[in-house]
Amino acid sequence: MPEATDRDRLLILTPHPSGALPADVLRDMLGEEIFDPGKRAAFLHRVFMEGDPYTDLIYAVPGARFLQAPWSRFAVDLNRDRDDTDDNGVVKLMDFARRPLYPGGFVLTPAKREARLRRIWDAFDAGVRAELEGARLMIVGHSMASRGPALGPDTGTPRPALTLMLGAEDAPTFPRDRWDALQAACVDAFAPVLMGDLTHVAVGDPWTTDTLSARHHARTGIPAFGLEINVALYLTETGEPRPGDIRALAHAFERFADAALGLVEG
Repeated sequence: MPEATDRDRLLILTPHPSGALPADVLRDMLGEEIFDPGKRAAFLHRVFMEGDPYTDLIYAVPGARFLQAPWSRFAVDLNRDRDDTDDNGVVKLMDFARRPLYPGGFVLTPAKREARLRRIWDAFDAGVRAELEGARLMIVGHSMASRGPALGPDTGTPRPALTLMLGAEDAPTFPRDRWDALQAACVDAFAPVLMGDLTHVAVGDPWTTDTLSARHHARTGIPAFGLEINVALYLTETGEPRPGDIRALAHAFERFADAALGLVEG
């Protein structure tokens, strides 16, 4: 097991916790309502909750390299390929409930799309490239809805407590011969926080591959994987955070991150 001082060889990314939007993007979304404090606050709260809320708190391990997205995934989704133009692609026009993010008739021109990608996607990509220098492992931290949303691959389907995204069998982003050991380490580290219907630690359900992991593993060869945490483990049914559970998940992830680093350095 690595010492805490060894954690500088671990890079953790959280691409989706932010509820902030650049003012120009927010004005595209709200129009003149941007000047109404109540409507602006309500919209930003909606955007925050439709992202991966509180994952910055869960995944920030003391001593590890940590890169957090400054802007909401609804400005630009950093865990998508730059040229992904699907509904759930890099620039989304609707949220995960398929509610429009922009007023009727809004058109995102190719020039405005490219400018947004240049300022947000390219800047984050450059940051990851810099932080990976000298790293031995990258973990990308996410949360997932308890059931598949309307905008997704598994609409209405209950999801596991945790999902490890290790790549495809023929294109792993984490060494294939250590998948079982990584899953066992995840089960062990998170055992104190798994309960009720949320006890299963899955591999590749409902996603096999984390896009950031695949992109940077292909470029550098550094092992990488994504982890999804079910929001029911730390949010109430009405979306309120449970601080004690967030704290417990953060400590569980810290144990798991050390174990995962040990698997690639052992």
